[in-house]
Amino acid sequence: MNDTLDATSCAPTILVVDDDADMRFLARAVLEGSGIEIAGEAADGQEALDRLAELDPPPVPTVVLLDNQMPGLTGLEVAARILADRPDQIIVLFSAYLDNDIIAEAERLGVAGCVSKGDAMDLARIIEDLVSQSG
Repeated sequence: MNDTLDATSCAPTILVVDDDADMRFLARAVLEGSGIEIAGEAADGQEALDRLAELDPPPVPTVVLLDNQMPGLTGLEVAARILADRPDQIIVLFSAYLDNDIIAEAERLGVAGCVSKGDAMDLARIIEDLVSQSG
């Protein structure tokens, strides 16, 4: 059965990107409370790209959790840049504003999942499911 993850993917690491400090705090609390390590945080798209570059080589985050509506670059623009260089990077768009157009564009880019901020309490389970599916 392929449900078992290899040793490197048993404990996913997350880069949390959101311009709202309270949302970063909430995501951190939910994820760390489920045993998921936070590799770093960023408050906007450019900071996310810079932070991701700093984390490479390891600990490269298993998942980049991206808000979509941020000053400067949107989450979708950041996702496009990341996936151009790292097509296997797991990206989760975590936004209060998800409509069919945003979801369709995220899927076209290769974003692994879109999660409404209203589902924040399920974030750890959703991320663990996405990581296990990608392994």
